[in-house]
Amino acid sequence: MKTSAGVIVPTPDSPVAKPSTNDLRRYDVRRAGVVLGREHRMSLIHPFKAIRPHPPHAADVSCPPYDVISTSEARTLAEGRPNSYLRVIRPEIDFPVEVNPYEQKVYERARHNLAALLDSNILLEEDEPGLFVYRLVRDGYRQLGVVCTVDAAEYASGRIRKHEKTRPEKEDDRTRHLDISSVHAEAVFLAFRDDAPTADDICDVLVSATTDRPLIHFVADGVTHTLWRVANPETFQSLFEAVPDLYIADGHHRSAAGGRIATERAAKNPAHTGDEEYNRILAVVFPQRELKILAYNRIVKDLAGHTPEVILDRLQTIGRIEALSDGVDPTPESAGTLGIRLDGRWFRFTFPPESIDHDDPIASLDVSLLQKRILEPLLEIGDPRLDERIGFVGGIRGNAELERLTETDAWAIAFSMHPTSMAELLRVADAGEIMPPKSTWFEPKLRSGLFAHRFETTEEFAR
Repeated sequence: MKTSAGVIVPTPDSPVAKPSTNDLRRYDVRRAGVVLGREHRMSLIHPFKAIRPHPPHAADVSCPPYDVISTSEARTLAEGRPNSYLRVIRPEIDFPVEVNPYEQKVYERARHNLAALLDSNILLEEDEPGLFVYRLVRDGYRQLGVVCTVDAAEYASGRIRKHEKTRPEKEDDRTRHLDISSVHAEAVFLAFRDDAPTADDICDVLVSATTDRPLIHFVADGVTHTLWRVANPETFQSLFEAVPDLYIADGHHRSAAGGRIATERAAKNPAHTGDEEYNRILAVVFPQRELKILAYNRIVKDLAGHTPEVILDRLQTIGRIEALSDGVDPTPESAGTLGIRLDGRWFRFTFPPESIDHDDPIASLDVSLLQKRILEPLLEIGDPRLDERIGFVGGIRGNAELERLTETDAWAIAFSMHPTSMAELLRVADAGEIMPPKSTWFEPKLRSGLFAHRFETTEEFAR
């Protein structure tokens, strides 16, 4: 039920004056009082030879990420658009619907389609490695990150922290896509903590890098996408050396696939040094402070044999529930609160605050409270990953979508959630735990087709 439709989010405070481009070359991690000793944990980012659109073609080439649209949606979006990047990341759309999307020829078509875009000069491949700054703006809200590659070894060691389990079939799919194309066609969405020693300085240089003329600038699906080439990659690299850890916000399957490819290529290369491009994963890294998570709402098909009256009575034994008057916004204003759509009415439900174990990073999440106290015991939803009676609706669609769905016979009850916070996500990742399924919806999402990373060059192959 994912979509790339519009969303309204608050506008952050306007940035203060930032250093000029010339000042960036003088940045050094010592500004933050950081001493890099032998045991210091650092995050390494690397320039890469980007594959990107020629500017006039950027909007036409670009597309939503592969994992937010279905194959049928991709077919519709790519109809009449031969240069759409969907033909690279969703190559099954070039075949009849009866063709298995995991066949060898489908992955080979992805490689062919990417080569065709390069041959026709729709895409170009940079001659020199570089870093890029990528800005996304929707309704006045801005996200600004650095496009780079990161070390697969840091993912394997847990230094690039994760918070989700991967599904074997999806991980295998992305691994085969990488293996056959030797290109990271889409970036992983990473974040770094606001309390990292050089976080403020990184934010400063990100803003300063946007004063030059951009390479790419266009609007798609209500989001303005702008890309700049960084004049001084070493400044960013130096500042990131003081960042202890990176965190996966979105792209766990791409990260896992990149890690697998790095291991497999290293095993096949008797001259492996660790510096080859296959050891790196394409990423965009954002500051924690600039990322917003929207709610991931729940809908359930039936009431497990209960009447609405019984459900309301049972809910009163779990927490406090009150009916809302028409026109009152049911969106939860704080954690520990739900909006519930049942029998054509909205209710506000509150879990008893004293019953929540805030020392437990998983059990204290609203999605966990809902699952353990309502969905499982009352509506008999066991594993939400497998139970077909439950559905998930990205908060970008709003409560109107929950009303629409529950007005049909297909869905009996809906839950409007308070969004998981970035602080909660980072806390779970730091604890080495796994977030409950469908806990986070990041928006705006990275646009695919704006940058790709070829990780096996002719020189490496010949060594």
